[in-house]
Amino acid sequence: MTDDAKADEGFETRASRDPQPAGAAVSGALDVRRALEAILMIADEPQSLVSLATAVGAPVAAVRQAVEALAADYDGEDPATGGVRRGFELREVGGGWRLYVREEYDGVVNDFVVTQNPTKLSQAALETLAVIAYKQPITRGQVASIRAVNVDSVVRTLLSRGLITELFADSETGAINYGTTELLLTQLGINSLDELPLISPLLTDGTEGFDADVR
Repeated sequence: MTDDAKADEGFETRASRDPQPAGAAVSGALDVRRALEAILMIADEPQSLVSLATAVGAPVAAVRQAVEALAADYDGEDPATGGVRRGFELREVGGGWRLYVREEYDGVVNDFVVTQNPTKLSQAALETLAVIAYKQPITRGQVASIRAVNVDSVVRTLLSRGLITELFADSETGAINYGTTELLLTQLGINSLDELPLISPLLTDGTEGFDADVR
């Protein structure tokens, strides 16, 4: 038995033995699926089965089955829900699950964001974008550490504007690493990130918040 399987088994045993706090547990397979769906709709990072099971107060095995059922539903493989393939998918990434726009609709979503939401970026968004541009690939937590503030909503804004993208998930933690897109280069009027100005002269000591070798 693998370590992950042992962990799941141990969690299921505790979940079946220990009473759940009032209002925490979700009863019924359908209710579990809908509760997981609601959580995944607002999740910014891939969620492990154990964390999802804890959130809905259900055994890991039941959550695993529910997640797989949701993925099949979104892929149009569940005749009980009409067999309609959705414009989004539930994907397993870095040991967790998260909702994503289907690849074939990336262009449509990008065009919508660019044309329908042209408002200027806030100062916080610009600062976060600068950190990502100079430090990529970089995780949300690392950006927050450099800026010393929570950047969740700002990262969502930059993603929705198509200025940054998810590059890959850390194999150990599942944390998403972000980088800038071609759209940013176009907006800045440059051909590559090598043309970004040196950041060192703008910092108090040339290194605060950045590595010494940063441009």
